[in-house]
Order: sequence, then structure tokens, then C-alpha cells
Amino acid sequence: MKYNKIRKMDISDGPGVRVSIFMQGCAFNCKNCFNPETHDFNGGKEFTDDTINRVMELCENENVEGLSILGGEPMHPKNIEGTTKLAKTFKEKFPNKNLWVWTGFLFDRDLKDKEVLFEEVKLKINDKKERLEDFKTKVSNSYEKLQN
Repeated sequence: MKYNKIRKMDISDGPGVRVSIFMQGCAFNCKNCFNPETHDFNGGKEFTDDTINRVMELCENENVEGLSILGGEPMHPKNIEGTTKLAKTFKEKFPNKNLWVWTGFLFDRDLKDKEVLFEEVKLKINDKKERLEDFKTKVSNSYEKLQN
């Protein structure tokens, strides 16, 4: 398993200041993805226990409210084991900080038989960019109709 990057002070991938880790590899290849460099499973850096320790170090900062795990696709079969290990380690060490996981998989359909810590994840975001774009178009069109 690999990861693409770690942001130590991120304000765009969840509430407040947080640490974000972008897993490497995604098979969805959404047309409006803002991280296409994370799609190739062969790119990025090795995800190891040292990576988890580094993320935990960064989360010790009292200004950090939580951890966001995104990608790429953190719940892809090639990534889910490492993602789960990271999430469990985070919640054991920081039970009062929140954990967000961004995924294109549907938890109740695609991941229901997987060992994923649903009870510990604050927010699971189903994030397929083409769906998001369709939603934005519908909202924009509805708003324009209201204005006219």
C-alpha cells in the first residue's frame, strides 16, 4: 500500500484544522477528480508503521481537531487494511478528535462485509466527483429558476 501526501495543517478537508493523508491508488477515475495524481497504484510512497507514527505525531498538536483520510481511494481493497489500521490507531490515541474518511464506495453496499470501524468514523463521505458535479448542476439550475 502507498500514500501520496500528508498535510499537517489542512483546513479544506473537514472541520477546523486537521491532518489529512491522501492514499495512493483509485480505480474510479472520476472525470472531475481534484487529485488525479493519486490514481496510479504504483505512484506515491510506501505506507508503513512509520507513516502511521508520523500522522500520530502531527495529530498531537492541540490545534488539530481531527484526521481526514482521502485519496486516491482509502477504501479500495488494496488500501483498506492500512486505512483501517491508521483509523484504529488514531481513535485509540485520540478518542476525542474526529475522523473523516472520504470514499467513492457505498458503505452499506460495497463495504458492509469489510472490517471497517464504522462506529469510530465521525463522517463517511461518499465522494464521486461526477455525482457531485451532477448535484451542483441540479442545485444551480434550481437556484436559477428561483431567481427568474
